[in-house]
Amino acid sequence: MGTHGSRARSQRPHPEDSAPSGEHRGASESPFVRFARNYGWRAYAIPVLLVITIWVLVDVFRAEPESPTPGQASVTSAESEGLVGPKPAEQTAKEIPNTELPAGAKYTENGEGTYRVVGKPGAEAGSDHKKVFKYIVEVENGLDSSVYGGDDAFAAMVDATLSNPKGWTHDKDFGFKHIDANGDEEPDLRIQLTSVGTTHSLCGHDIEMETSCFYSDGDRVILNESRWIRGATPFQGDLGAYRQYLINHEVGHGIGYANHVPCTGNGDLAPIMMQQTLSLSNSELQKINSKEVYKDDGAVCAYNPWPYPHA
Repeated sequence: MGTHGSRARSQRPHPEDSAPSGEHRGASESPFVRFARNYGWRAYAIPVLLVITIWVLVDVFRAEPESPTPGQASVTSAESEGLVGPKPAEQTAKEIPNTELPAGAKYTENGEGTYRVVGKPGAEAGSDHKKVFKYIVEVENGLDSSVYGGDDAFAAMVDATLSNPKGWTHDKDFGFKHIDANGDEEPDLRIQLTSVGTTHSLCGHDIEMETSCFYSDGDRVILNESRWIRGATPFQGDLGAYRQYLINHEVGHGIGYANHVPCTGNGDLAPIMMQQTLSLSNSELQKINSKEVYKDDGAVCAYNPWPYPHA
């Protein structure tokens, strides 16, 4: 009996042999509690992250666009309206008579007739050539050179033009050297920026246009300030190229090229000794001065600031 009782006690279910306690509780647990028990802290983090994500998306789609800056507004407006840039081919070219200066900044009608030396000596090109022309650069007193960058800017343009390989130094007969006006050497050329009134008094009034000239008394290369500032119509607004032409043309007279040269053919680059300030047309130049070398042949050249443009 004792044995039977002992076997009976041993057959009683041991706590470890019974079904997991969860299976007994599961029947009374809610799905949320079961989810939280199975996933631990993630059960709380996932809903929070989901809520934050939805909030961010809603805020993005409902946010008002930022106000554009003035520059952005104009670009957006232009794009939306389909605007395009101006078309020069559809515009009417303004006719400017050769007797008139192009529009531009003010120039000096009358200077003082005296000059100040400007620039820094030292520029040199073609020093081994047959003849080296020593020069100084001057500006007439009474001129406001700030209009074109100051005295040194004018002198620098002269130096750069005379030392350019497309200039006169391409010819082995000619070289140039910018000397010190207070030194021992005497200049062969005095390149002078001059007022309209002084230019007229030296170059004359043969034609009713603003011109420049070489004045042999004192070896003076006279550059008309009104042209330096305004340029010339045949150069179509390219003021830099015109200034190069003006220097090369008048210096050309100074080194010995006394005569002018006509246009060689329609569309050709104009010779440097052609009077490009006045016109690029032989026929037009012939009308201006019938005593010059130009023929009424209808040939019209393209403007050109260099003696040797293809060097």
